[in-house]
Parts: sequence; structure tokens; C-alpha cells
Amino acid sequence: MRPRTGEVVSGDLLLAIGGPDGSEARPCPDGWRPEPRRVRERRQDRRELGPSPAVGPLAMGTTADLPLLDREDDVARLVAMVSEGRSVRLIGQAGSGRSSLLAAVADAAAGVAPDGVVRLSGHHRTGADLLQDLFAATHHAPGYRPDRRALTAALSQVGAVVVIDDLDVDDEELAELIDAAPDCAFLVTVPPGSPLLPPGLRLEDHPVAGLAKSACLALAARLAGRQLDETERAWAVDLWFESEGLPLRFVQAAALLRQRDLSVDTLVAAQEDRNNVFGLVKDIEEPDDPAVLEGELRRTVPLPTVAESAAPAVRLAEGLSESAQAVLRLSLALGGECPTAPHLPALIDVGLGESALRELVDAGLAVSVGGHHRLTTGVPELLAGRFDPGTVAYGAAEHFSWWVGHGSVTTEQIAAEAEVLVGALLADRAADRPEAALRLARAAAPALALSLRWGAWERVLKLGLEAARVLRATADEAWFHHELGVLALCVHSDQRALAELESAVALRAAFGDPRSGAAGRRMLDLLKSESRQLPAGEELPAVGRRPVIRAIAKAPWRLAAARKGTDAKRAAIAAAAAVVALGVLGTAIGLNAGGEDSAGTGRTLPGSSVDDSTPADGLPAATGSGTPTPAPSGSPTESPSASASGSESPSASASTTGTRKPTATRTTAPAPGQTSRTPSTGTSTTTSPPPTSSSPSPTASPSPTDSPSGSASP
Repeated sequence: MRPRTGEVVSGDLLLAIGGPDGSEARPCPDGWRPEPRRVRERRQDRRELGPSPAVGPLAMGTTADLPLLDREDDVARLVAMVSEGRSVRLIGQAGSGRSSLLAAVADAAAGVAPDGVVRLSGHHRTGADLLQDLFAATHHAPGYRPDRRALTAALSQVGAVVVIDDLDVDDEELAELIDAAPDCAFLVTVPPGSPLLPPGLRLEDHPVAGLAKSACLALAARLAGRQLDETERAWAVDLWFESEGLPLRFVQAAALLRQRDLSVDTLVAAQEDRNNVFGLVKDIEEPDDPAVLEGELRRTVPLPTVAESAAPAVRLAEGLSESAQAVLRLSLALGGECPTAPHLPALIDVGLGESALRELVDAGLAVSVGGHHRLTTGVPELLAGRFDPGTVAYGAAEHFSWWVGHGSVTTEQIAAEAEVLVGALLADRAADRPEAALRLARAAAPALALSLRWGAWERVLKLGLEAARVLRATADEAWFHHELGVLALCVHSDQRALAELESAVALRAAFGDPRSGAAGRRMLDLLKSESRQLPAGEELPAVGRRPVIRAIAKAPWRLAAARKGTDAKRAAIAAAAAVVALGVLGTAIGLNAGGEDSAGTGRTLPGSSVDDSTPADGLPAATGSGTPTPAPSGSPTESPSASASGSESPSASASTTGTRKPTATRTTAPAPGQTSRTPSTGTSTTTSPPPTSSSPSPTASPSPTDSPSGSASP
């Protein structure tokens, strides 16, 4: 197995995916971060943004040519609402036609917003996935997943009608999605039974009810391909009362009528063959009009009962062709997800996959969503006991493990099949095949990371970790922990990243593989470094009297990017040393400025002191005096003095009685008559005053604590 490798930019991090020891993040150099470019184009003379039809836009509705009946008022009302900038949530029962109504409103609102219409799929997408999909649909920046600040800044400039089908996120993610694009009007559908909207959310509910009786009868007749007879009309009216006019039920009813027509055609053909081959045993009067004969034979085929009409999935599945039934079994094994047609020959040996999928859609058993098909809501539960998938999905893991690593497969194609990959992993887990699940998870995780489907990436990593624990594969378990830690690091979940990365390092150390644990330690260093805690693009405020010190605090971030992988801890130590050096230099300059006498002899005036207030850099204040101050009784005597030498560099010297404390002093050239002694390591240096100078009385010299500022006493 050859994993897919590559690089993506996530916020302020450059993420290298598919390395031998796992993915690894580092600060992104300034020139590597993509510059998003707005996408403004027309597709098929309609102002519609989003992915191309080959890789998974939303094919909303049950079938492509499904007529929309009895929805004119709803379409006009919803278009007026989005024209005013209002966001709407469509709610209703399963099969009420919410997706078809959503598609009709999207078509009618093509010229409402300046940026047109953006169609997205919410099927198994998280709130972060939808924000990324919206950014990718409106901006050209391949391989770039911006952080929340950059994403909000980019989407705040977009003014479009955003339609999302099958949206299933919590209230917090929904509010974050709507607030990120304040100039967009959202039109979404949610699953049945969704909770009420929280107060204060910029979203309104619009209920989608069933169709009128006449519309339901017209829909059934149009999809059946003929007019209904009296018996069939009475049966359809009973179905309308029972189903409350749900359009999906009449799509399935039309499929049942088509299956009944096939049975009638079989009887007509058998009657003709019997007459032609065996002849008439006895004279039987047959109608001259074939339509009359067909009507008589149709009356011999009973219509579905009320119970069969209420749950028609079993009868519809039994009437499918052999290839469509094979696709149906594969979809049941994959949790209701149908692979696209190119995979069907390798998985179940079905050559005409498009026609088989079309048959499922026409029967109302599947819908197209997000670039692939899935079974209609409720169908997997109804067919669970009747259609056993068996071993039909046993080869799915091997096939997709090879497919995701193939060089000709694009990341867009992998993103379109993300739910199918997750379904294959769930099928392997249900069938107790952890080896196959582990192999597929190791192959699919890097591919999903590169395709920026990070919600599916996280689910694949968790399923792979579960399989590794079952197999007691310590190395694989550490790999999945490492990948989950890197993912948490990229989405700024620091506590979770710390736990996952520490688990990975510990497992690799216990396994006896310290080399592979180096990647995890580098990620921990990046996570724990102070520069990693700074949001991207945020400037630190200047505090105190030395703002330049605060500016230097950002040096480790730039050093790490410039040296391409230099240890962040080493850069932080270097910056700290620079801070200390600047503080000492500033102290020495202050002493030079305030401690020399007016004659320029370089001597410290008696009683002079330096302000002992703590500077902005946190260094202790230095004091200097030419005459020692008597200490209180019972305490050690400290006599700081200035050491004289020819060097101008600052030094620290102190002479104490009982204890020795270093005190920063200045060094000046000796005055005439002075004796200079060069200090050696571990010794203190004292300077005697010249013979002509007389020291003031200790009682007349103020102590450093009595001197208010750094002025010299006469």
C-alpha cells in the first residue's frame, strides 16, 4: 500500500501529510500561504457557484425530471424572503418534497444576490466542513483551509443565496455558520424531528406540507406514463388520505404501477405465445381491440394492499432488475451509501452501473446527494430483514485502499466518495474484519486530509484506532493517536492535541521505536511553545516603558519559520538571552548617565544612587555609591563600590560582610592617583579614593533607601 502524500496549509501552519512517521505541522513560511481569489463565473448561463457536476454538487430531488406540482405559492414566498436577506429553514416529514422545493427556489433565485447561488450538501458534514465548502465554492485557493479569523474575513465579503440540503448540525454550529457570512441568505433543509430554533438565531422556519389530492393524482399518472383507470384512481385517493399527500409515497406508488404494467405485459405476451405455438384448444372469443384485452388482463393483477402501499420498499425491491438488486445489497452493506458507477464493476461485477442507480432512483429507493447516491430515509430499516447483504462488501476495503492511493484519482473524487469510505469501514467493523478496516483506514486517512474533508478524516481515524486496539497493533495505534493529535492541533483544540500526542509518544516509546516518536515530540514542542498560542496575525500590545522588548517576544515564531524546522525551544532561549542582554545594557547606560560627577572625573559622587524601581524588563535595579552606608545592627554589612578599569563593558561586583550579593556597577578609567586592579574570577574589586579626596562622614551620607530618585547628594 502506497499512501498518498502532499501538503496543505491550515491557518498559520503548513501540514505535511503522509510522512513515514505520520503527518507533521510547522509554522507556514510567509511566501507559502495561498492568497484566495474570489470566484465570479457563470455556469450554464445561471449564476451558480460550487463544484463541477462531475465531482459532487447537489442533485436535489428524487429524479432529475420530477415535476414540481402545487408549489408555486411556496416558491414565490421563499424567493421573496431570500430577496430581503432573510434565512429560512424548511421543515417537514420525510418524503414531503423539501429537497425538490429547495431546488426550485434555488433556480428561481439565481439573479437575486450579487454572487448568485451556492449549492452545498449537508449530508454528514460538520459545521467546519460546511464553512470550508462555502469558502471553496466562492474562493479559488486549492490546498488551503483558513483558520476561523481568515475564514470569517473572507466570507464577510460574499453576498449569495446559500442552499444546503440535509443539514444536520447543532445549534452552535448553525449559528456560527450563519454569522460567518452576514451578507448571505441561507436556505436549508433539516431532517425530520429536528429541535426548535434557539432564540436570537437569524433563521426562520417554513413548514413544507403534503400536496393536494389533484396534484398527487397528476404526479402518479405522469410518473406511471399513462392515465389511471377508475380502480387505480380510487386506490390513489386512499393512499392520499393515508399518506397526507407526501410526494415520495406517490413516486413509489407510480413505481408499483409500472411493475404492475410489466406483469400485465407478461400476461399479454404469454397469451399471444400460447395462441401462436399451441393453437386454440377450443373456440374462445377474444376482443378484437388489444387495449380491451390488456384491460381485462390488468384486472386479474391485484393492486397493492394498503399495508404494502404504506411500506412499499420490500415489494419495490423485489421488482427490481438483477443488477439493481445487487447495487441495493451493496448499499445496504455500506450503511445506505451507494458508490458511484465506476466502482460497481470492481465491487459487484455490474457493468451498467448508471442504469442500475437510475432504476433505484426512479423507484424512490435512492436519492442523489453530494456527488453519489444514498438510500432514501427509512429504506435500510425496512429492508434489513428481507435483503441480507451477505459478503457483498467483503472486497470493498481492498478496492478502496488501492483506489485512494492511485495517482490518477483526484482529491475532489476522493471527497465525493468520503461517505462511501466511511461506510466500508463500518461494514468491516460490523462483520468483525479489523484487518481490512485497519488497512483501509491507513490508506484513506491521508487522502481525506488532502481533500480537506476533515470531518470524514476524523471519523476514519477513530475507526482505524478502534481496529488497531482490537488487533493489539501498538505501532498502528500510535500512528492513529499521532494523526488525531495533529488534527486537533490544526483545529486549535490544544487540550485534545496534547493528550493524543502524548499517547502516541508513550506508545512508540513502549514499542521500542524512538525514531518515529521524534515527530510526536516536535508536535508537542510546537504545541507548548509560547509563539504557538498567539492567534495568527495578532500583534502583541506594548506594555511598560520598553515596547521593543515585547516586539522581540515574537522572534521565536519568525526564527522557526526562517530556519525551517529549528527547535522552537532553542529559539525561545535565544530570545530570552537577548532580553537579558538589553536589560543589562540599559542599566549600565543609566548608571553612566546619572552617576558621573560634573567634572567628568569618572568617580561616583558620594550619596548618589540609581532609582531602584523595577524596569519594564523585570531586571533588578542597580545602585552604586562611593561610600558604604552603615547597616543596621544585627544584619550583614554590604559595601558596594565601583571598580575602575579601562574597559567600558558593565560588570557585577560586590563586597559584603557575611554574605556576598552581586550588584551591577559601572567601570570607568582611574582618576589620577588612583590604583586600578583587574578583578579575577571569583574575587571582588575595590577602588580606593585618591589621597586628595576625603570621604564624607557616614552619618552625613544618605542611604540608598533615603534617596528619592537618583540625584547625587552634595
